[in-house]
Amino acid sequence: MNWIYATGRMLFRALFACYFRWRVWHPEHVPTTGGLILACNHASYLDPPLVAAALPRPVSFLARKSLFRFPLLGWLLRRVYVVPLDRDGGSAAGLRTVLEQVQRGRAVILFPEGTRTHDGHLQAARSGIGLMVVRSGAPVVPVRVFGTYEAYGRHRRLPRPRPVAVRYGLPLRFDRQCAEAHTASKERLKAIYQEIADEILAAIARLEPADGPQAGG
Repeated sequence: MNWIYATGRMLFRALFACYFRWRVWHPEHVPTTGGLILACNHASYLDPPLVAAALPRPVSFLARKSLFRFPLLGWLLRRVYVVPLDRDGGSAAGLRTVLEQVQRGRAVILFPEGTRTHDGHLQAARSGIGLMVVRSGAPVVPVRVFGTYEAYGRHRRLPRPRPVAVRYGLPLRFDRQCAEAHTASKERLKAIYQEIADEILAAIARLEPADGPQAGG
């Protein structure tokens, strides 16, 4: 974790504690080393920093390549482990980007739904994350954020001081599907990708706010 990332993490923690009154459950479920995928529901631009701020390890973000056109912004984004991605995240270049990050032992945030929710509810999972899992073989930690839609959803121009929270689930492995994918037909392969995506989204949906010990603040 370089000093720019560490400073940004500290500032976001302060913001989430003071302005959004955040709550965090079970960050200890996230392995502290090794490549992995953090699969999270997507309700707001607040989601990536919220998921990352509670963790002691650096987390890689994916952002539109167009943001890197601006030299100063591009330099800063790279220092906080944001990596450029074509708008079509399912492209070959997008796949290579994610695989490179995982193979380098980094944690990468991905959104199975593909885009921010329009109404605050979970959307259908897209098969792209299943492809990422099969190609990388990485464990997947389901993550669910709460309150970010109310605080800064699509319908809001500026963030409002609404409570937000994040809960991390236990890591998932998809060894059986990954093994089957090596010899599967093209049609079966597509089905495997969607099965994995659906299973990940179901694991996210099962995460609910919890009482008891928490981190954050």
